[in-house]
Amino acid sequence: MRRLALLLALTLAGVMAGGCQSAPQPAPAPPPPADTPSNDRDLAAAMVMADTFQNMQRLTQAAPAEQAEIVSAARDAYQRAPRGETQLRYALLLATPGHPARDAVMAQKLLRELAAQPEALVPIERAVVMVELAQLDHELDLAAVNQQLQSNALRTDQQRSAGSAADHRRLDAVEDENARLRKQVEADQAKLNAIATIERNLTERKSAEPGAPVPGAAAGTPPAPASRAPAPAAPTNEGTPK
Repeated sequence: MRRLALLLALTLAGVMAGGCQSAPQPAPAPPPPADTPSNDRDLAAAMVMADTFQNMQRLTQAAPAEQAEIVSAARDAYQRAPRGETQLRYALLLATPGHPARDAVMAQKLLRELAAQPEALVPIERAVVMVELAQLDHELDLAAVNQQLQSNALRTDQQRSAGSAADHRRLDAVEDENARLRKQVEADQAKLNAIATIERNLTERKSAEPGAPVPGAAAGTPPAPASRAPAPAAPTNEGTPK
């Protein structure tokens, strides 16, 4: 609305200036005939701009169907005569906020084309072009900066997420390795327990065999001697043989 008010002020200034130039002067000499076409053109351009600004205001308040109709009519007029006031009118409608067909980039392009050919415009049109183009340049520059900031923030979030995912993968790998080592330790302990059981069984089996040393006997102690049997008695002599 501030933009529209500024453009309306420019248009009213143009209308007033054109009216003052076309009003009869108190001087006795009439104005030169060569000035009349220029004054008429300025007034006609000011009237066209005033009508365009009314359409811009309608765009911000109308229903979607009427908005589409206004933009379509301006586009058709521009396509039939893509220059001068029709191009300016179409660009201003495209730059107007608040309707679905708004295209700030296209409006900026059309206004830059008009600014590159100032001779094709009257002063009031050139003023409107410069004011609206400055507004669009500022708006699109801010949008580009905002888009860059959003892209940087998204990239940072992605990098942070990637780093977090990598940390999770490393943590999972460490946990998997710890689990594998625990299983290996348990398997080795089971083997050691089995070997100890086998050795204990062998020891108990040897102890149970005949002639096996009694467990707990002192080492180096000779076995006890066997008891001797009594000697046989001598035969008795009953008589001397002759």
